[in-house]
Amino acid sequence: MPGGFDEREKGYEAKWVHDEDLRFRSLARRNKLLGHWAAETLGLTGPAAESYATVLLDMEVKGAPDEDFVRKIHEDFAARNIAYSEHYIRRKIDELAALATEQVMKETEA
Repeated sequence: MPGGFDEREKGYEAKWVHDEDLRFRSLARRNKLLGHWAAETLGLTGPAAESYATVLLDMEVKGAPDEDFVRKIHEDFAARNIAYSEHYIRRKIDELAALATEQVMKETEA
């Protein structure tokens, strides 16, 4: 079977690239949703809300771990006397991750 192994290897590589693309797009979507949720919770609207969401997206580009997102949002909430715990923010991140993955998967099916 000439080329069988090479074809299988290319198939695995293509799947890995596809999976990484979906993971990246889902993570970016999650962080955008997270930024908009946090901005809305902070009472920000319009350009201020977009600016806040962009700050979180910039954190992602710089490779910030989820704990940095939790800490920043928690500190921003505390500064406005919004009493959401870090645990609640982590749960929200998980909820938005599931939603983002669902949205990205629907887009790829279309």
